[in-house]
Amino acid sequence: MSASNILSQTATPGPRMVEIDIEGMTCASCVSRVERKLGKLEGVSAAVNLPLESAAVTVPAGITDQQIIDTVNATGYKARLKNPPAIKHDAGARLPQHPHPGAAQEGAETDGAHHGTDHSNHENHENHVDHENHMAHGGTAETLRPRLILAAILTVPVFLVSMFPSLQFPHWGWVVGILTLPVVTWSAWPFHRAAAINARHFASTMDTLVSIGVSAAFLFSAVELGLNPLLTEHGGAMAGHAPLYFEVSAVVVTFLLLGRYLEAKAKAKAGDALKALLSLGAKEATVLRDGVEVKIPATELAVDEIFVVRPGEKIATDGVVTDGSSAIDTSLITGESLPVDVSAGDPVTGATINTDGRLLVRATRVGSETTLAQMGKLVSDAQASKAPIARLADRISAVFVPVVLVIAVITFTLWLLLSGDIASAFTAAVAVLIIACPCALGLATPVGLLTGTGRAAQLGILIKGPQVLEDTRTVDTILLDKTGTVTQGRLAVVDVVPLTQVPASEVLRLAGAVESHSEHPIAHAITAHAHEQAGEGGTLAEVVDFMSAPGGGVRAVIEGRTVLAGRAGWLEENAVELSDAAKAELLNQQQRGTTAIWVAVDGEAAGLIALKDTIKAGSKEAIATLKSLGLRPILLTGDNATVAAQVAAAVGIAAEDVFADVLPEGKVEAVKKLQAAGAIVAMAGDGVNDAPALAQADLGIAMGSGTDVAIAAADLTVMGSELGQVATAIALSRKTLGTIKANLFWAFFYNAIGIPVAALGLLNPMIAGAAMAASSVLVVANSLRLRRFGR
Repeated sequence: MSASNILSQTATPGPRMVEIDIEGMTCASCVSRVERKLGKLEGVSAAVNLPLESAAVTVPAGITDQQIIDTVNATGYKARLKNPPAIKHDAGARLPQHPHPGAAQEGAETDGAHHGTDHSNHENHENHVDHENHMAHGGTAETLRPRLILAAILTVPVFLVSMFPSLQFPHWGWVVGILTLPVVTWSAWPFHRAAAINARHFASTMDTLVSIGVSAAFLFSAVELGLNPLLTEHGGAMAGHAPLYFEVSAVVVTFLLLGRYLEAKAKAKAGDALKALLSLGAKEATVLRDGVEVKIPATELAVDEIFVVRPGEKIATDGVVTDGSSAIDTSLITGESLPVDVSAGDPVTGATINTDGRLLVRATRVGSETTLAQMGKLVSDAQASKAPIARLADRISAVFVPVVLVIAVITFTLWLLLSGDIASAFTAAVAVLIIACPCALGLATPVGLLTGTGRAAQLGILIKGPQVLEDTRTVDTILLDKTGTVTQGRLAVVDVVPLTQVPASEVLRLAGAVESHSEHPIAHAITAHAHEQAGEGGTLAEVVDFMSAPGGGVRAVIEGRTVLAGRAGWLEENAVELSDAAKAELLNQQQRGTTAIWVAVDGEAAGLIALKDTIKAGSKEAIATLKSLGLRPILLTGDNATVAAQVAAAVGIAAEDVFADVLPEGKVEAVKKLQAAGAIVAMAGDGVNDAPALAQADLGIAMGSGTDVAIAAADLTVMGSELGQVATAIALSRKTLGTIKANLFWAFFYNAIGIPVAALGLLNPMIAGAAMAASSVLVVANSLRLRRFGR
């Protein structure tokens, strides 16, 4: 929210949007509870995002921010404003200079997706970003790690001694009980705390099931040992198995903490796309003040200020060129592989790269108004708008836990009334709780996920979390970014067309020599091809009197001949006439989707060098595989329609499934339009310009050869650059999800059979523990089958 919005908030009668961070949510029922509580406030509606641990709340006039915070806190969670309405101390001094006085505060809503504004210094901005990273505080991987480490260290000896009589020593039960105590108290505290919070609000989740099961197994064992202190005095030589289940408590806590830790690490990456965007802009700008060049932090640039951009530098902010000409690498924003030539009067975008000419630029947009900052906001909005995916275990446990508790109470009551034996009643009730202890249920998701993601990692595929697997099951449409995903993402020479008696090889040799002195990306492609054709040990000709005209071309004397390479306008400036036949050949090249560069020798057009972004070798086969998986491939690109249509035809994508000339916001709109039409959309891309669409899509797939921003915004990452890995990723994800669901089925099936048997007194706690172990082995064995995927 900008400062100007904050100042006018009290005077604005209409509804406003308040963003809050919420700590303590663990499952889908937490989300629905918060939304339901907030919805009881008149005129308030909320969309809570579990992975981001945040909520976007629509608040009418008359409801204060504090009421929103208090309502969430009363629900049992901890809430705070994402962007507290504070105006920086120097804002007032800068207000007259800038039409957007609140840009820094506005940008903060995107978790720092820009490089500050005209009224905030760099240090304040960095501190603000750190403060906003709420996932670095309580309930994160950092706080779970020590609990997990302690649990793992203590659980290993507890398990070994309890399960292997040969390792048992006199009075081993007391040692095992003491080792288990820290595990079921301190390590398991997150589960107990969440269960208590839920209990206060008459609700239950997976945490309730874990807390009850762990506590029941531990307390039953402790009572047994307390009533018979000499139970394990004979060590491994004792008759029969001791009715102690300390290892059940320890193993359950350790495995579930591992799953919670991995989930927390995945959630912590939710804001990485925005942090990566923050690092992309220029850190410094060289401004002209009274004719003198002065270096300042890019955050201090003001609208209408003139700044200098040298070759190789990033453009500090959006603006208009006032002097100079150059070629700008805009692939960051547009995905277009061909550099854009600019001169005085042309607009330029912040964070794009000036390749070969000195420019003077007048800033037109700074801070949160820049294109880069808006892209950051698109990513943030898309992530926040994703519907939280409720885990199947949580949905079922909401009903399952109360039922188990009721059955345990009924069992105890009936046995007490019918038999009058409190020990038998307690034993039967505890057997119900132990058989219901969610060991297999807790293992079902993390073990399946660990095995599936482990196999995926071997295949070069990274899966962010269990919610991603659910997305892959229903996807029916996949958007493919052209540049870098379907194609190589860089220009290469595909043809050399001679126009006179000069042979093609000579045209290339001369062009490669003159272009070797240029910094232009097209020049690099021509030079590289010329070196390749010259063969090993071959060298390019000597160049003298080299001259470059940014945005036009290059000129030099080679072996006594004047050689020019560049645009048609550059040749005409140097008195080179282009015949109708030559112009017709240029038109032919353009219709074929290539970029053509003229080469002239001694005042005569000698040939054309055609360059094109080439298609990756396996793209056609990958498209066919995606179709076989039931997906509809759509080509999405910022490139022109002619090039896009040719690429689509070459890889087997239908002509009607091509979206060309699309900018980043257009890519997001394309995803939204398909989603509105009922499609479940996956998006595969590799550039910063793809990040918003990757975040908006139901399933975002980043190519590992792409940018950190694209990878952070995506759900799946394929570490290679081949499109075929995308199809493999989807197939493996679906297989992993299927395995997890099979695990859950068997876990609940075992409970459904075991609980009635335990309630009837036909299952003592020792057999219940063995049955639980068997169900866990079944779940693990089923998960391990994923290791054979693709072999």
